[in-house]
Amino acid sequence: MSYAEKTSVSVDKSQAEVKAILRRYGADRFGTMEEASKAFLMFEFKGLTIQMEVPLPDASEFSRTETGRSRTASSADEAHAQAIRQRWRALVLAVKAKLEAVEIGISTVEKEFMAFVMMPDGRNLSEHVLPELQKMAVSGQMPQLRLGGPK
Repeated sequence: MSYAEKTSVSVDKSQAEVKAILRRYGADRFGTMEEASKAFLMFEFKGLTIQMEVPLPDASEFSRTETGRSRTASSADEAHAQAIRQRWRALVLAVKAKLEAVEIGISTVEKEFMAFVMMPDGRNLSEHVLPELQKMAVSGQMPQLRLGGPK
């Protein structure tokens, strides 16, 4: 069973909870945003702009049960809403765990949220680093150090 698979906590409550957690640990300027296929949690913490993306399931995925039986429209809607609630609960857990690790000295804000730090070009750090990491894994070679930005 996945975490929060059967949660009844609303998306609004999860969003309010994650904002309270961020506020408690000293983050500021935070908000949430949703579109059909993804949701975002954005905040500033110790001078870093952080944006975490949460992929949301497509409603069409819920027209059938796990065993292949057809669902009624209302049952499919509820299953889709449940999956969205589950993702928000998981995000609350992830943020809380990261900030607690920072609070007690296991890690740092930079290490915990590195992948989600927004860069000046509007992409997050992981979008810059992951392609290079994949190249290194395949080639076994370190990429050349680029000083002074792109050319």
